[in-house]
Amino acid sequence: MAPDGGGDVAGLLLAGGQSRRMGGGDKCLRSLGGKPLLAHVVARAKPQVGPLVLNANGDPGRFADFALPVAADVVEGFAGPLAGVLTGLEWAATEAPRCRWVASFACDAPFLPLDLVARLRAAVDAAGADMACATSAGRAHPVFGLWPVALRHDLRRSLIEDDIRKVDVWTARHSLVEVAFPAMSQGQGQVDPFFNTNRPEDLEQAEELLAD
Repeated sequence: MAPDGGGDVAGLLLAGGQSRRMGGGDKCLRSLGGKPLLAHVVARAKPQVGPLVLNANGDPGRFADFALPVAADVVEGFAGPLAGVLTGLEWAATEAPRCRWVASFACDAPFLPLDLVARLRAAVDAAGADMACATSAGRAHPVFGLWPVALRHDLRRSLIEDDIRKVDVWTARHSLVEVAFPAMSQGQGQVDPFFNTNRPEDLEQAEELLAD
């Protein structure tokens, strides 16, 4: 299925973590193939959505080269990916009111599927579900999800009043459909489309995959 080019879906780039396994700093600004890791993610995500926002904390000026709006977590204390999702939902409600959905992308996955949003949206429509997330090789990847802007108030209450931090605890309260993605060809081999560069050795492996 080809990407749908956005429609009523805003894109959310999740870069609000602390990158401990990478030694701290902005993991998404590490170099891969001669350009920042974030540039690879943007190139694959941008054609799939309408407006695109970067969720990152700290000085937004360090992302100036990407010409993207930057939104810090709306919940303090590095509350995890759910805080990033809430940030994206509230940003869309204010800055992109025509968008009914937010598609989230992790900023450390340079090979993410080009049909991610189209397949998540099709699955939600087919199942009549509230939201969707990706899976591969039997593992769920909730940071690659499709979220309804209409549930932003519910998510805010869950984060602040119920102190929920795990994505699967919140999604269990709603109707979630999971969409499986197969391994993809990269170079001369196969790679999980959600291969992520958590550690320096993962970044080295990604370099090898690009070189192939």
